[in-house]
Amino acid sequence: MSVENGAEVDVGNAGMKNGILQNKEEGLSAERKDAEQEDEVEEEAPRKPVRMHSPGPKRDDDCSQDPQEYEISLYVKAGSDGESIGNCPFSQRLFMILWLKGVVFNVTTVDLKRKPAELQDLAPGTNPPFVTFNGEVKVDVNKIEEFLEEKLVPPRYPRLAVKHPESNTAGIDVFAKFSAYIKNPRKDANDGLEKALLKSLKRLDEYLRSPLPYEIDADSPDDPEESTRSFLDGPDLTLADCNLLPKLHIIKVVARKYRNFEIPADMIGVWRYLHNAYQREEFINTCPADHEIEFAYLNVAKRIT
Repeated sequence: MSVENGAEVDVGNAGMKNGILQNKEEGLSAERKDAEQEDEVEEEAPRKPVRMHSPGPKRDDDCSQDPQEYEISLYVKAGSDGESIGNCPFSQRLFMILWLKGVVFNVTTVDLKRKPAELQDLAPGTNPPFVTFNGEVKVDVNKIEEFLEEKLVPPRYPRLAVKHPESNTAGIDVFAKFSAYIKNPRKDANDGLEKALLKSLKRLDEYLRSPLPYEIDADSPDDPEESTRSFLDGPDLTLADCNLLPKLHIIKVVARKYRNFEIPADMIGVWRYLHNAYQREEFINTCPADHEIEFAYLNVAKRIT
């Protein structure tokens, strides 16, 4: 997919050899394993690339800028049809970052059941997501994020780092709590694991509802009782949101499908956060369909016995 302002885009699809991507972030490898597991299907011949349209990032000063000096390609997990975007919060994380940067880039969906030699040679033993930047392959999600933030800088590209460090750790354990809950088959442990998930979501909700310093007027005698910001760190999407939002959406979809669990309606901070994300093209156009998320967890979500 060439993501450019309102342009027609190409999405290629291919398969690649299974492997394990090593990450320094604690628990990240385990989260990837959960997010990537799905039913086996019969291997088919690779399909031809398909053409799609994307609104792409819009920049007011695009017309006055020189041609982009970077050639960037992103490889993400394909869906069950081998072509659409598949369930992988780490793929969506990088997809959102590149979209928010306003950079032109290509996206190829990678079907894990097909193994074309060119992709095995490009990133042997590595599952998506990975990136090529001017021909150089980068395979560590955290390092890719750091690299893009250091390389794609103002004035041409916006900075996406948070201004408030605590935003980076908001919701840090919510996906791990969800994974323990959804993978548990024991009835006697279900209530405790559900309560642990709710406790983690409650901490996130409290953070989202607590005013950040910029929302507090030093000259006003009254402090705001509750934040009205759209995202973790303020009105704009940041790297922290690119990490958390794909996971939070998975939790909402999968817990509803396989546990009849709903994020409580009184967690208005969490729901405001999700609803604001659903209004942003950077999220909705990089997000897999709900049925792809449900399919990916078909064998991961254990039946309570």
